[in-house]
Amino acid sequence: MAPDIMLTEKILALVFGYLLGSIPFGLIITKLAGAGDVRTIGSGNIGATNVLRTGRKDLAAATLLFDALKGTAAVLIAAQFSRDAMILAGLGAFLGHLYPVWLRFKGGKGVATFLGCLFGFYWPAGLVFIAAWLAAALITKYSSAGALVASLASPVALLLFDQRDAAELFVALAILLWFRHAENIRRLLNGTEGKIGQKSTPAA
Repeated sequence: MAPDIMLTEKILALVFGYLLGSIPFGLIITKLAGAGDVRTIGSGNIGATNVLRTGRKDLAAATLLFDALKGTAAVLIAAQFSRDAMILAGLGAFLGHLYPVWLRFKGGKGVATFLGCLFGFYWPAGLVFIAAWLAAALITKYSSAGALVASLASPVALLLFDQRDAAELFVALAILLWFRHAENIRRLLNGTEGKIGQKSTPAA
C-alpha cells in the first residue's frame, strides 16, 4: 500500500473512532427516558456510574452497554483494514468519549469505552478487566477503585496474551483514564468518594 494511502487510512480510522466515541449515550438515554439531564446530578458525568445515581439501574445498564459497544464497533470495523487502523480507531473512540465535540469536549471518564475497545482487540483481556473490576469493587464498594485497578490489569493481561501492540495502546488509555479519575482518587484518599448505588444531589 502506498504511503499516502496508508496515512489517509490511519487518519480516517482515528477520525472515525473519535466521532463514534463522541456519541453521548448516557445523556441521550436519560433524556429519552424522561430522567432529565444526567449532567445536573452527582458528578455531572455522562457515564454509567453517574446515570446509576438517577436511581434507574436500567438506564445505567443501557449506558454501560452502548458506551462499551461504540468502542468495540470502532475497533472491529477498523480491523477490516489493518492492525494500525484498529489501534487508531480504538484511541479515537476513547478520546471521543472523554472529549466529545458535541458537548464542548466535556465527556465521560472512559471506563465502559475502555472495556469495549479491549473486547474488540482481544476478548479474554476484557474478561480479565471485568474480573479485576468486580474484585476491587466488591472489596472497596467503590466503582472508581474497580475501574482504576482493572485499567492497570488490562495491559498486563494483554502482554501475557502476547498482544504487545495492544498492550502499549492500553497503557496510554489507562494513563488517560487515571487522569480523568483525578478527583475520584482525591476523594478515595480522603474518604468522601460516593459508593456504588449511592444516589447523589444535583451537581453544583
